[in-house]
Amino acid sequence: MINVSNLLVAACALVSSSAVLGFQMTPSPSYSRPSSLSHQAESRLPHSSAIMPKNSRSQGSLLRVATAMNDDKSLDDAMIRQIDRKIQNYEKKQEAYTAKLDAAKAELEKFQAAKNKYLEGLTIGGEGASDTSFSETTARSLVKSMMWRVIAGSVTFFTSLRFSGSMSTALSIVGSDFFSKAATMFIGERLMNKSTAGRKSGADGVGRSLAKALLWRLFAICNTLTMSYLIAKDLSMASKIAGSDAVFKTGLMFFYERAWAKIEWGKEYSIEFSI
Repeated sequence: MINVSNLLVAACALVSSSAVLGFQMTPSPSYSRPSSLSHQAESRLPHSSAIMPKNSRSQGSLLRVATAMNDDKSLDDAMIRQIDRKIQNYEKKQEAYTAKLDAAKAELEKFQAAKNKYLEGLTIGGEGASDTSFSETTARSLVKSMMWRVIAGSVTFFTSLRFSGSMSTALSIVGSDFFSKAATMFIGERLMNKSTAGRKSGADGVGRSLAKALLWRLFAICNTLTMSYLIAKDLSMASKIAGSDAVFKTGLMFFYERAWAKIEWGKEYSIEFSI
């Protein structure tokens, strides 16, 4: 026996299918939208960026953040490299200063050892102590030259005044050779300083002082004779001035050198060679 309920369901399904097919097959009337309406609609549409999905906007933000982080990292790397260069530079300076400090410490220990030996009653120079080597400083040579020029210039002034009888002539002779003789004597002192001949017990010996006086007087005679002749225009007068200077100043300079031999100022002893 056919179930009535099943028949009703089948009939309803058939009717529904026919209605759907009829709706699809019925042609719809053509409709064209006005262009003005389309333009207005398009103008009211939101911009593409406004309707962009949230995940796309998030990706753009992440990209900008990543780019900024890369720029910061490059800047940090450049600063670190600059700091490294400065560190290397100061490390080199530290090594140089350390080497100088070590050398100074070694010299200090050497002189302290020499001092201790001296305080203990030992002779610093050992067997060669009587020939202790030393040299004169530039300042000592300069002072010696200028002081001697003042002394010798005074003698030359009175000698020139005596034989010429003219104050202006005497002053001209003294002034003409004051600086030239001071310069030449300074140069001579520096040259003589390179030789240790005649030095004993930390001072110039008598023989060295005499040799220096004679050598300097030989040069000074020629200088005084020349300048006196050029100024006075009289060879006889120039010869008298130079001759009287030669006798008196040779003895005077010998005693001048002996006095300076007893002065310790300006002497530098070569202790490192005699310990």
